[in-house]
Amino acid sequence: MGQGALMVDPTRRALLAAAAAAPLVGCHRTPPPFTGGWVGASADRGHRLRDLGKSGRLPPPSVMRRAGVLVVGAGVAGLACARALVAAGIDDVQLLELEDQAGGNSRGHRLAGMGCPLGAHYLPVPAESDRDLLALLESFDLCRHRHGKWVFDERHLCHSPQERLFFRGHWHEGLLPVPDDDPAALAAYRRFSDLVAAASREAGFALPTATVPWMPAHAALDAVTMRSWLDAQDLHHPLLRAYLDYCCRDDYGAGLGQVSAWAGLNYFASRHGFHAPGAEAADRDAVLTWPEGNGWLTARMAAPLQSRLNTGRIALRVEAGRDEVMVDTFDVRRDTVERWTAGRVVLATPLFVSARLLATPPLALAEAVSRQRHAPWLVANLFVDDALDDPPGAAPAWDNVIHGSPLLGYVNAMHQDTRPHDGPTVLTAYWALGGDDAATLQAQRARLMADPWRAWADAVVTDLAVPHPDLPAKVRQVDLMRYGHAMSIPVPGVRGSAALAALARPHGRLSFAHADLSGYSVFEEAYAHGMRAAREVSGRKG
Repeated sequence: MGQGALMVDPTRRALLAAAAAAPLVGCHRTPPPFTGGWVGASADRGHRLRDLGKSGRLPPPSVMRRAGVLVVGAGVAGLACARALVAAGIDDVQLLELEDQAGGNSRGHRLAGMGCPLGAHYLPVPAESDRDLLALLESFDLCRHRHGKWVFDERHLCHSPQERLFFRGHWHEGLLPVPDDDPAALAAYRRFSDLVAAASREAGFALPTATVPWMPAHAALDAVTMRSWLDAQDLHHPLLRAYLDYCCRDDYGAGLGQVSAWAGLNYFASRHGFHAPGAEAADRDAVLTWPEGNGWLTARMAAPLQSRLNTGRIALRVEAGRDEVMVDTFDVRRDTVERWTAGRVVLATPLFVSARLLATPPLALAEAVSRQRHAPWLVANLFVDDALDDPPGAAPAWDNVIHGSPLLGYVNAMHQDTRPHDGPTVLTAYWALGGDDAATLQAQRARLMADPWRAWADAVVTDLAVPHPDLPAKVRQVDLMRYGHAMSIPVPGVRGSAALAALARPHGRLSFAHADLSGYSVFEEAYAHGMRAAREVSGRKG
């Protein structure tokens, strides 16, 4: 979602708990007349790696291949790494990817001829210190350095109006309501704003996070949950709590009860701070976005690598030797096992996957995996064949949030379009399923994998019908993308783990490159780790 936040009332947790224990949609409802289904590769592909690893019976390889550098995983980190290696003059680079399309959690999709995201859908305008990412954006003609500052192409910045909130039966501009009958809400917002500013001054926060030295102040915040930290600050206002809970689910996939206070503050302090309504906050919400979300970026990152990109490959085993690294993969199209040998291998896969792949994983990897939890996510793209009716209030926006909803709201994929009138569009709804504790996370993941697509689609349509009663009659297709392990949740102790720091250094002929190494998943972190790994392999410095 956008840089603002969803306002959820205190009953949200009760709603989620009830959802975990009951069917998603009551049987008395008549299902809306739409088609749809799951998109993306079947979860069975990833599970095959797990099952073959447990059995210890890998089929013998029938195809032998070689590469100078082999990158396993073609998400943002893997693509960044491969591009940088080729740019450094290392030509013999190959990528292996489980899915049929590169991009990882930043892939795009098409529905009814319109682009829409399957995951991450925006990129905040980077800080001037993030030179690598700015260089990438400049190569795509998204920005130029003029008169000492970076200027971005406005066609790719989120068009106005950017965000709105459905609250008390009306749409309101922005995502932080201050009810006239609740002046304490504004006071709570202002106090939290002061605390964010103070934390930023005392410790420092930035994206990517590795650009700021880890300090005792960070470690103290990383040791407790965001909920515990708020308790210690005597910040209990329900509107503020609900807002911050959304922010944690938005960036980290789980709520205040799981996310560390370091992560909860980093959400704001690493960007443009937290600004109470009425405060000056010029450009604080400037984001780049496209109908297909960050798939616009990953498609362009992957384009020059097509001859090196091997999709539909399930990595089965990685064994590092003294002189080379051996990687066994399963080609799902040819139903054969390939054995790759390479001088260097970059594992741009989630850390728990890397641990399963490696014949002899480093101790730091086992330690890091034992600390991490990964949040399940659902992304729903809904094709509606006509413009939706709107209740009174703020005009339709890119980011549309419903107060009290378990969802993160929806974005309008056609908001960036320049058509002169409303019409058919695709709405992309996001549902972070990490919950407030490990037990809820596991239960939600199990339901996401087991329940039929129609049950989840009906739940999304029913939720979005609260502000749009006409929506069920206008939905024609719902395509769902499920991520069982979408992102690492920065639970207390993860970000400051010595194990993560150790994995961000070379391990013989192996390097690790994934957003998991930052303890959470955003484009900036994944890209930075890909660039770091490329420098390790090529021997180039910063």
